[in-house]
Amino acid sequence: MIRLKHIYKSYMLGDEAVPVLQDINLHVKPKEFVSILGPSGSGKSTLMNIIGCLDVADEGDYILDGESVDTCTEDDLAYIRGEKIGFIFQQFNLLPDLTAYENVEMPLLYHNILPSERHVRVMKTLAQVGLSERIHHKPAQLSGGQQQRVAIARVLAAEPSIILADEPTGNLDSASGREIMDIIKGLWRDGHTIVLITHDIRVADEAQRKVYVRDGRLTEREAGA
Repeated sequence: MIRLKHIYKSYMLGDEAVPVLQDINLHVKPKEFVSILGPSGSGKSTLMNIIGCLDVADEGDYILDGESVDTCTEDDLAYIRGEKIGFIFQQFNLLPDLTAYENVEMPLLYHNILPSERHVRVMKTLAQVGLSERIHHKPAQLSGGQQQRVAIARVLAAEPSIILADEPTGNLDSASGREIMDIIKGLWRDGHTIVLITHDIRVADEAQRKVYVRDGRLTEREAGA
């Protein structure tokens, strides 16, 4: 499903090109749950942005569902982000003036989906994350864990096949973090392909497989192994 071959990425700092990713090779199979583990500044978030078509590599090949992403136009990339990939971020990115129901429904308004179908999807996904009784609550009326669950429901309503989670428990206490990881593991068991970015080995251990990013390079082995 996801195949990265010899990916390189640098950013300009003044007149100097600073390498961020160097010769990254990664294969994620359909319905696999992979965690990408690394400290801050290791390049793991840049890697997630490339996988999620939020950024493009300087060199290398990215094959998604058998198709090359490297030749995609901006419109093509926007379609992939909207139809195939769902993002769960550390910051919940909810609109503060909208209810939980409205936050989940909002992305669906940009698709050709009938109101009746939107309602079914919103109610189904909010129930899936255990928030059927909170649909009229705004973010300020919800706990951090509940806000992240709304954010997950918003992703699920779009019915993506791939879910990218960037430090999804980073802003949560341990109990709420446990609840979110249980939901994410449930999504994997339901057939989603999941790529999770984290610096926390305990979170990474929840996945089927761990890979490590250190100084812009990816390995399947722990440091010192």
